[in-house]
Parts: sequence; C-alpha cells; structure tokens
Amino acid sequence: MQRAVSVVARLGFRLQAFSPDLCRPLSFTQDVLRRTPLYDFHLAHGGKMVAFAGWSLPVQYQDSHTDSHLHTRQHCSLFDVSHMLQTKICGSDRVKLMESLVVGDIAELRPNQGTLSLFTNEAGGILDDLIVTNTSEGHLYVVSNAGCWEKDLALMQDKVRELQNQGRDVGLEVLDNALLALQGPTAAQVLQAGVADDLRKLPFMTSAVMEVFGVSGCRVTRCGYTGEDGVEISVPAAGAVHLATALLENPEVKLAGLAARDSLRLEAGLCLYGNDIDEHTTPVEGSLSWTLGKRRRAAMDFPGAKVIVPQLKGKVQRRRVGLMCEGAPMRAHSPILNMEGTMIGTVTSGCPSPSLKKNVAMGYVPFEYSRPGTKLMVEVRRKQQMAVVSKMPFVPTNYYTLK
Repeated sequence: MQRAVSVVARLGFRLQAFSPDLCRPLSFTQDVLRRTPLYDFHLAHGGKMVAFAGWSLPVQYQDSHTDSHLHTRQHCSLFDVSHMLQTKICGSDRVKLMESLVVGDIAELRPNQGTLSLFTNEAGGILDDLIVTNTSEGHLYVVSNAGCWEKDLALMQDKVRELQNQGRDVGLEVLDNALLALQGPTAAQVLQAGVADDLRKLPFMTSAVMEVFGVSGCRVTRCGYTGEDGVEISVPAAGAVHLATALLENPEVKLAGLAARDSLRLEAGLCLYGNDIDEHTTPVEGSLSWTLGKRRRAAMDFPGAKVIVPQLKGKVQRRRVGLMCEGAPMRAHSPILNMEGTMIGTVTSGCPSPSLKKNVAMGYVPFEYSRPGTKLMVEVRRKQQMAVVSKMPFVPTNYYTLK
C-alpha cells in the first residue's frame, strides 16, 4: 500500500523503492513527528527509528533486514502499522457514500467481509488503495495509507457533507486505535492461544471483533501486506503495548520493520502507493482490473469509469509488470530498455529478493512488451543488464482460504 524510505545503507539495506522525502533518519524534526502507541516499546526493543510519512517508525530492529524477512516467511513477525488511517463509516447510506468514491462492489460484501479497493478520480487515476470491510456491527471499517491521510480524509469528509446536505444518513469517525500486523505461516497458531474464537473459521479478507490476550474490543482481520497468512489487529491504543508484549512471548514471533515489510510486499507483487500506482495510473494500467466490481463496470457509476471501463476491452498504452534480473539490483527510477537499447519504461520498485536470491522489480512497459518471458534490459548504475518480464507474485502467496 504505501510510500517509504532510502536511508539505511549503513544498516546493510537500501530501500530505494521508498521515497527519501517521506522517510529519513531522525534528527531535529523528531519532536514534530507523530508517534504510535508503541513508540517507547520500539525503542526498548532496539528499533532503529526513521521518519516515515510524518511518523516515527522502526525500519528494523537488531536482526538484519534479510533475517527479519526470512523469519516472516518461515515463522511470523509483528509489524506496527498504526500509522495507517482507520475510519468508520456509519449510517444507512454508508454503502452509497463508499461506492461514490471507490471502484469496488461494496454492496455485495457479506457481513464481516472485506475487499481491497481503489479511490479514483474522474480521469481514472488512482488516488489511493484501501481495504473496506462491511462489519456486522452496522458500519464500514476502512483502512487506507498514512501517506494519503489528509487527502483520503478530506475526500471522505467532503462526500459525507455532500450527502448529509441531501438529507442522507451517513457519518464518519476517525479511529485512534493502534494497528498491529502479525504475518507469517505460524501467525494463526500464535494468535489462537490468545483468543476464544476459532481462527479456522476466519478466512482471508474476513474480520471479527474479539478479545485478544486479554484486550477486549479488538478487530481481527485476516489480511496483510506480505503475501503470507496473517492478521491485522485494530486494538484500543491503551492495550497496544500489552498485546504486543503478549505476542512476543511466543518464540515464533519477532519484531519487524519497514525494511522487511517492503521486500516482503514486493516479492508478493503488491503495490506501494506513490511508487507503483498513483494519480496518473489507472487500475487497468496498474494490473488491478480485478478490483473493479462486475456490477460497477456495467453501471459505470464510479469516478473515472468513462476512462477505465473502455480500457478493459482495448489495449492500454502501458502496463505494470514484474521483472527479474541477475547482477546489480534494479531500483526505482531505473530505465527499462528494449533489446535495441531504446528506453521504453521505468522501474517503480525494486530490491534483491531474500527468498529467491535474485533481483525483483516492478515497472511500466508498453503493452506489447508486457507478456511474461519477454526479454528486456534495465540500466543500473549506468550499465545495461538483461531482465525478463515475470509473472507476479514472485513468491507464491499463502493466504488462508476455506476450500
């Protein structure tokens, strides 16, 4: 989901997919950064703090970035994602409000089912990506990116006022809960020890409110940003440290930061807003056509539909693709060239893959170069090297679904 870092070469890993403007080492700006309820907890556990989208967050802890990444793939890791914007949309017209802003079919969501969706503008560009859950408590629970906090909140609040002026029943509340992500193949096993609910009945992209390790009022959603099984737990701020401490008591669990989160999501083929998708990218160009609800496509009643829907049937000029290469790692802004040496696109995110021990990246190329297996070249440090268009995800995902 969101934009981040490039500051930690001395830590042994450079997150050049991240924006240096959004993430930098802490300095005199430290006192103006927002802090999550776990800020002191991170410091006490050796977190290396950086400024990210106006927040002070750990980029990693004592373990190396690679060790942290691989631990998540093999066991499970705990991430603090409390910087994300969490909102609650209430009222009988809550679905009408959300469907006036996003491309997804929110009305079809079953109780406690969620979906990844996109805010779009009238030009078809992506304003942000977000997860919308239709809770059984009679409201929509929405999680969107910290880097788009002000933009997303203004977008939703403006629409609330517009509908209220029309006599509609709708309201918005910003939640001040912390948000913890427990990710990895043993995450459910670890969490099950602290909840009464049977997590085998909570499949991918569903949600339930429960007591977690003694903290009541937690919303547990089976989702994440790593490609692994896992959950995101919206927890009352006062209980965040208690919950994190309880989870860490299990030897399966280690803390992980922004560095591992970025390489994990890239291996999983997941977009970073601001790098891989933005206001100048349509869902079709971004290979996110699957987020467009079937009913919404037919009705063409979402922002930018007149631009986006025709793209589903025709060829778009460019598409987001996966790339793999040997040699030096591809980084954001690396030029992509065809075999004749003509620049045809740009890398948007890239890093060495700890799981594959190869270099992986995403970028945009003209449609005719987007077929998997197509041989291209990338320019890294002013040297050209071979690359091949590859299917995503690079590493198979392990989401928990009921079959």
